[in-house]
Amino acid sequence: MAGGPVRRGPRDALGVFAAVAIGLSAASTVLIGLLGPSAMVPDLPGPSWQPPYSLGAGPDGHLVIALAAVAIALGGSGLAAALRSRWRPDPRLLLGAGSAVAALLALLPPSGSADHLNYAAYGRLAALGHDPYAVAPAALPGDPVAGAVEEWTGVTSVYGPVATAVQALASLAGGDSVRLTVFGMALFNAAAFAGTGLLLHRLTAADADLQRRAALLWTANPLVIYHLSAGMHVDTMAVACMVAALCAFSSARGATGGTAGGTASGLLLGLGIGVKLNAGLVALGPAWELRRRPGRLALVAGTATATVAAVYGIAGPHVLDQVSAAGRKVSLATPWQPVKFTLQSLFGPGAYAVWIQAGSVLLLAVLAWLVFRAWPVVRAAPWPGSPEVPAPLVSAVVVVAWLFAAPYALPWYDGLAFALLAAAPAWPVLEGFVVARTTILSLGYLPAREALRPDDLLWLKTVVRQQAVPWSLLALTAALAWWAVRAGARARRRPA
Repeated sequence: MAGGPVRRGPRDALGVFAAVAIGLSAASTVLIGLLGPSAMVPDLPGPSWQPPYSLGAGPDGHLVIALAAVAIALGGSGLAAALRSRWRPDPRLLLGAGSAVAALLALLPPSGSADHLNYAAYGRLAALGHDPYAVAPAALPGDPVAGAVEEWTGVTSVYGPVATAVQALASLAGGDSVRLTVFGMALFNAAAFAGTGLLLHRLTAADADLQRRAALLWTANPLVIYHLSAGMHVDTMAVACMVAALCAFSSARGATGGTAGGTASGLLLGLGIGVKLNAGLVALGPAWELRRRPGRLALVAGTATATVAAVYGIAGPHVLDQVSAAGRKVSLATPWQPVKFTLQSLFGPGAYAVWIQAGSVLLLAVLAWLVFRAWPVVRAAPWPGSPEVPAPLVSAVVVVAWLFAAPYALPWYDGLAFALLAAAPAWPVLEGFVVARTTILSLGYLPAREALRPDDLLWLKTVVRQQAVPWSLLALTAALAWWAVRAGARARRRPA
């Protein structure tokens, strides 16, 4: 595989479609931000000479939502085609193109949701000496930054202390300006996005095809560009920390540099958890690989635990209050929404949070177990320099199972799965399921904000988000389980 010739440029119709679709998807995403404030792009108060910049064209809500639908549909289908076709572009071209788009998007206002206004408000609260985990943006009604929040005015921060620290630094740099505060966060987000791509490029350096696939799954992935680059979600920081942790862990596999690499890996895992708590699922990969090396396991786990304890300890235990509350919710577009309605119809009104939480944990465990049983069927060759089932693969399977099983999930959460799949051995079927899931869920969040959505497009929420997407994802989850069961059965029948 590594020694064979690398074909460059589109060689078949599927490859041509992949190249065109990915390019048009990225262009549509850029155009949404370039047009300026709209149903997809929250307004950023402040003088127009301050970044981020836009044309301020005031586009119609129907137009920008249609552009978003095109970006998602072409992005998902183009990515699926690229992963299955004979298209073999230079991985460095994909890495450079994706990084360039991320840099361009950092100069444009974020799109897709209004989460960046929440980030700016929490950073503002921290910069002014308030505790964003105890004080909501509504406590500063006349503040130019905190007052720009659209929907979360009365909600305290749900993000980890590391994310809050970055938001506070951006606020210190931006001062009273919403635009400059958001721009500061956008620069950091773009650096984390491109840095993750570089780390994945290095991690897969042993094989040009693996590098190409890693670039397609992350840096040149139009769905990731749409959500994590243009959307500027805090998940980008968590992903960067976790990929860096896996790279450090990979460098620690050998006899030399094991202590330094293990310590760095644990530290980075802790910082990633300090951004978003659920990123801690990635740690199960290194833990599994080190299960027969207790000394190394203790080093990595101990360093990670100490880092998490320090980060959350400094911020205080109340940091987890909002996370705990969010963990009991069911988002509108997950398969658990029809389950919740069924329970309410059978047993009467109620949230049934405990039942749903227990069911999601059970589903996560079952899906992860079934997928792991299917791995021997697709395994072609050992991952360079690693065990038969390397840490990134374990992390990827657990995170994918979590995404399919979680009662509360949003499409930008899937960025972590794409990055982990890019860091793991190729698994085309599993990658296809994730692409399908992200595409379907993304279509359910058009737009992800309620402000300025045309009244005649309410059906995007009441029909698509609340009905079509949950049932589609339920069918996709059943298909994943069915495929895993059949693949696992074939694995058991294989001769030893």
